Amino acid sequence: MGKARQQFSMDIIAVDIADAEHRVYSIIGSRHKTNRRTIKIKSCDKIDPRESSDPRVVDHFREQLATMKPIPSKETKTKDAPSQEEE
Repeated sequence: MGKARQQFSMDIIAVDIADAEHRVYSIIGSRHKTNRRTIKIKSCDKIDPRESSDPRVVDHFREQLATMKPIPSKETKTKDAPSQEEE
């Protein structure tokens, strides 16, 4: 078996982008015994905590999530489309 690169994403709680990158390097390095120079981070984006399924993120934002409105589902009707009742 040889070395293989695998793409993945992680939800991290951090103050800024530099802190998030540091935490990813730390987590991956400790779990898989890899050096920071072998880890390549393609992007680092801020997400809505309602989109995360990571237990640490859900626990950290628990009080905020309780007061936030749910994310609209993709199945909801748009304002431009007439409903069945209007026709």
